[in-house]
Amino acid sequence: AYSAEHTIATFHTVREHLAPRIIGQDLESAQALLDRIAFIKGNQFARAALDIAWWVLDAKRRGVPLHVALGGTADRVRVGADFGIQDTLDILLEKIQGAIDQGFPRIKLKFRPGWDLNMVAAVRSTFPDFTFHVDCNAAYTLADADLFRKLDKYRLAMIEQPLADDGMSLINHADLQKMIETPVCLDESVQSLSVVQAAIRLGSCRVVNIKMARVGGLTASRDIQALCGEHNIPCWIGGMLESAIGGAICAELATLPNFTYPGDIFPSSYFYTNDIGKPEIVLSGPGEVRTSQVPGIPQAPDPDLLKQWTVEHVALRG
Repeated sequence: AYSAEHTIATFHTVREHLAPRIIGQDLESAQALLDRIAFIKGNQFARAALDIAWWVLDAKRRGVPLHVALGGTADRVRVGADFGIQDTLDILLEKIQGAIDQGFPRIKLKFRPGWDLNMVAAVRSTFPDFTFHVDCNAAYTLADADLFRKLDKYRLAMIEQPLADDGMSLINHADLQKMIETPVCLDESVQSLSVVQAAIRLGSCRVVNIKMARVGGLTASRDIQALCGEHNIPCWIGGMLESAIGGAICAELATLPNFTYPGDIFPSSYFYTNDIGKPEIVLSGPGEVRTSQVPGIPQAPDPDLLKQWTVEHVALRG
């Protein structure tokens, strides 16, 4: 499993523990909300649900787009293309060419034992100057350091989460980063601001992937990118199969100044035949997504689809 949290547990935590602490309260800031629910340890996805809702509602109350409320300015953000393991290298190379033709500025390649060095060699030989990085999804150990040394010559933008997210993650990644020239990017290990503070002190990475739900919401995401900016560590937005609503919020977050690498923000059609959020996410130009021009974000749940897919609901009022 990706995380110890799951949908039922997150729903229960919000309903039984977090929401009762904020219903009827005058919360003038996101930090005031977070202070009210600080008694709960972990549960970052549940925490994020309320923090993100506060930011969107506050932006609507103030009459400004969400990215403006967050401190961003861009009217569009750059996004990348991602490709997993394919049946053949020829299929992968064909898909990469298609993404380049569509104007995507960078491509992420899944990297696994059996689909690793030879794959990268073929890709770099075919596309000598394009920006690529590999995502290992924690599939390797320090015993594979020689493999990562061999990647240095392929001039990758980064190696994303090469090692396991466990109690030794930050130390092991720091050891690996000392052995190789290619920047290490932490992904699964980035679960809070304090983890990133530790990673910076240890030298565990030179790039950080931020998934807003995993780190506890927009407040934490904003703080992490600012901290990384102070230490010249670029950030980028990671995707978690968001609906159009989540994708739009990711795009708003990506306008902040230290999100310098194109993010994983995808058109709705990549994942869904009928996205529950409307309007759906679409590319506004080659490799880019437009940010909100209305208070908050324009996306909202489609009532009929929401009813169709709801398995449990609760109404909480002050």
